[in-house]
Amino acid sequence: MTLELTITTQRGRLDKVIADNFSDISRSQAQKWLAAGLVTVNGKAAKGKEQVSTGDVIRLDPPKPKPLEAVPQDMPLDIIYEDDQVIVVNKPQGMVVHPAPGHPDGTLVNGLLFHTSFSGINDVLRPGIVHRIDKDTSGLLMVAKTAQAQVSLSAQLKAKTTKREYWAIVHGAFRDEQGTIDAPLARDPKDRKRQAIVPGGRRAVTHYQVLEQFPHYALIKCVLETGRTHQIRVHMASIHHPLAGDPLYGPRVTLPGAGQFLHARTLGFVHPTTGKFMEFSVEPPALFQKTLADLRAGIDKTRRVR
Repeated sequence: MTLELTITTQRGRLDKVIADNFSDISRSQAQKWLAAGLVTVNGKAAKGKEQVSTGDVIRLDPPKPKPLEAVPQDMPLDIIYEDDQVIVVNKPQGMVVHPAPGHPDGTLVNGLLFHTSFSGINDVLRPGIVHRIDKDTSGLLMVAKTAQAQVSLSAQLKAKTTKREYWAIVHGAFRDEQGTIDAPLARDPKDRKRQAIVPGGRRAVTHYQVLEQFPHYALIKCVLETGRTHQIRVHMASIHHPLAGDPLYGPRVTLPGAGQFLHARTLGFVHPTTGKFMEFSVEPPALFQKTLADLRAGIDKTRRVR
């Protein structure tokens, strides 16, 4: 399926503009398509170093989809909504979203491939994963079933028009009931498994609000303006309110669980074809709710967990 993009405000190198506007297309993939003559600008063949600006029309003609290496697997999925364009799924804590080294199967993608069929996205037959949540984070994900949906949902994420609200249990007592953290994130130069606040990194903005305060913990709502890797986890740790149970950014003495207490509770977006705004909410998993109930009852099970 041909993909088309009209530049409105962004300008710069063509390969970078493509990668920035299509979340499922990497810059290296864009360069391969450019080298193969599969990209035009204003109807003319283009090169990766070419500069584009406002008004330019980029057209991509991806090659015929190749079979995906990921194997469809029959597994229970909590499908909140589905039509011919999109799926909204409630991912359980502990499930990896996409196959990767160390997690070749048992992922959300494996389950989705068994559940339904997808059109060619980024030259492979696979679900359009336009955003992800960490393995030990639970909650809502929107998944594109077609290239058209993938382009639409990716554009909404870039334009920051989607609604994404998370609940988290964090350490400490807050002086202010709400606030905003605006701090750039990048890979931690000292540890490649971690993200860190790094000058010159990608801008990241998290808005938080305290919903309930307990003696040593708090239930907060986080609204994402951007969606960087580990964003909420790093941002909250940076203001001395790390997520309870977080094995990377939190203390060793914390609430016992199955990783960080973080849940993608609310998700909203404009449907790719109907133009209707759709919003979905799901409650946190049982362990999260039980821990929250204990805190409300004055029961604090804090202990050394690693």
